[in-house]
Amino acid sequence: MQVDVFRERLLSVMERKHHWAWPAFTGGLVAAEDLHIHLEQEYETYVRDFPRLLGHAYVQCDVPAVRRELAENLYEEETGGLVAGRPHPELFLEYPRGLGMDLERFERIELLPAAARYRAWLDEASQSSGWPIGATVLTIFVEGTPHERGELDSNAPRRPEPPLSEHPLVRHYGLSLECLALTKAHRQVEGEHRAAAWRIVLHHVPVDQRETVVDAMERSLEAWSAYRDAIAAACRLNRMPDGSPQRRAG
Repeated sequence: MQVDVFRERLLSVMERKHHWAWPAFTGGLVAAEDLHIHLEQEYETYVRDFPRLLGHAYVQCDVPAVRRELAENLYEEETGGLVAGRPHPELFLEYPRGLGMDLERFERIELLPAAARYRAWLDEASQSSGWPIGATVLTIFVEGTPHERGELDSNAPRRPEPPLSEHPLVRHYGLSLECLALTKAHRQVEGEHRAAAWRIVLHHVPVDQRETVVDAMERSLEAWSAYRDAIAAACRLNRMPDGSPQRRAG
């Protein structure tokens, strides 16, 4: 597979990383009393352990240039030492803290079945599938957005960055701006993280492994979509015939 074909197939996966229920979360349609479900599942599925997942990919890698890129990402995620000042998983907990949620819930989360399956796939991809799959799934799929083309092509739309005052948790749920430390940190580091992710994958994944990596990305999308369906159902959202979300009564 030629590198330009490889690139396009990876971008095709990312451009399908949309979920029908997401407008409900960004538009304040999710009931405030259900919002903890989303935050808990995100935290337990990948946020808390993302540095460890990256570490698994790192230790399998025999390419020094790739290890250096992964190490920088890992260091920031685990310590916040480059930008955030605190570990990113800790900063994530500022969202529920600022919303007045019981943080003890985040110490005893039970994953939804589809979330458990998605997490099991992330463990498999990072621990036992070789660094090309681990690094691609984590740095391109998990950390990436449907706007990845804009990270590679200056003529393509980049990921939106509305003012922090327009953040959905601020606008619809009353979160204080001071609780958006993780969002601020992401905005500072993600540009370089996205560039590093694409350098790793496009420059260093062996040619004979590109097809397998694309297959792993497709599997990631399938598992993620089922996971997001489960969160939507738990947050009492239905998909309407036109594809839009609607909150169930009761």
